[in-house]
Amino acid sequence: MESKLRIAVQSKGRLYEETMELLSESGIKLTAVKRTLLVPARNFPIELLFLRDDDIPESVANGTADLGIVGLNEVLEKEKNVVVAKELGFSRCHLSLAIPQHIDYPGLKWFEGRKIATSYPVILSRFLEREGIDADIHVITGSVEIAPGIGLADGIFDIVSSGSTLVSNNLAEVEKVIDSQAVLIKAADRQLSAEKQATLDELMFRFEAVKAADGKKYILMNVPKEKLDEVLSILPGMKSPTVLPLANSDWCSVHSVLEEKRLWEIVGKLKAAGAEGILALDIERMIL
Repeated sequence: MESKLRIAVQSKGRLYEETMELLSESGIKLTAVKRTLLVPARNFPIELLFLRDDDIPESVANGTADLGIVGLNEVLEKEKNVVVAKELGFSRCHLSLAIPQHIDYPGLKWFEGRKIATSYPVILSRFLEREGIDADIHVITGSVEIAPGIGLADGIFDIVSSGSTLVSNNLAEVEKVIDSQAVLIKAADRQLSAEKQATLDELMFRFEAVKAADGKKYILMNVPKEKLDEVLSILPGMKSPTVLPLANSDWCSVHSVLEEKRLWEIVGKLKAAGAEGILALDIERMIL
């Protein structure tokens, strides 16, 4: 019986959605995941263990799962015997202190003696101790942002993504404490078997191929040979663009990869230089 690599992942929320998207783009096909705790892949030797995000570090530390995909904030908060094996680069956010918008914030000393509501008391207490601030930490699970409005706290310490939740609760972000993102974690004191390590290496290769393609477009065009040098000088491509002959000996086909954010700027220059029939295509994976 093959040994599947078990990965604990978040059972709902933004990180869940982005993890499922990454696995799908990496060619991993899962059986139905709704209301199922353990789900194997149909075409790859992994299985996913769906847990609450704050249970993932413990599940990896005690060996229930081989690996976990979870927010760095949960790793730092739970302080389990795990290490970050790889930063995955998605579900980016940060943890910040916020206070009511009407307050004229003078600096960190404002929090001295104040009550701060949070679901992350460990991270917050370490920060306050480092900054020499003595505050009352009030632990809340759930909607931390409502605490100042109902008189439970003077300010909050919570995850900030877009900031819209703070604004809707009349709060202003005043101190960013840590940045967070999705990370792959493993037990600090346990090694994977050779078989599972090989599976992990292949999975990371696929993840990197998907990541490398993110924000890029594959572009191809027809170019008069007399204009080729000018067109090539415009293209920033990876290494150098590919130039192929066409049936018409006076023309050639040029292929390259561009950053999507610069696409329209560069396309305009290419057209002005004489390129025609320009196509820009999405890239699903880029094998480097």
